[in-house]
Formats: sequence, structure tokens, C-alpha cells
Amino acid sequence: MELVISTTIIASAVMLSFAALGTAIGFAILGGRYLDAAARQPELASSLLTKMFIIAGLLDAIAMIAVGISLYFAFANPFLALLQ
Repeated sequence: MELVISTTIIASAVMLSFAALGTAIGFAILGGRYLDAAARQPELASSLLTKMFIIAGLLDAIAMIAVGISLYFAFANPFLALLQ
């Protein structure tokens, strides 16, 4: 039973770390591309900023989904029912 709990917590930590890493890489690429586009066409900067914030919210949602799944595994572990 302890093995299942510890393995689930390690898997949740790995899932959270990959979600955080993916979000960080996504934000870095998004910010860089926004600066490139705003430097090329400064008159579109306000329109691009709005679209950038929408995409940033979607990027953040991916990490929040991973947080929700790992909290589910931590507090309502479905794998413990397999042991009984």
C-alpha cells in the first residue's frame, strides 16, 4: 500500500514538473514571437497583445489541469481500490 501511495506521489510530481516546464517554454516562445512581431509592425502591437494574453491564458490552463489531476491522485487515489 505504501508503494502505491509513494509511486502515485512521485508520478504526480513528475506530471507537475513537466506541465510547469512546458508552460515556461511556451511563455518564452510566446513572448519572443510577440516582440518579433511588434518590432516588425508596431501598429499591430495592441492587437497582438490581446491575442498574446488569450494564448497565455490557454497555456496556463494546461498547467492548472495538471494540478487538478495530481491533487485528485494525491487525495482520492483511485489505485488504492485495486489493492483490496
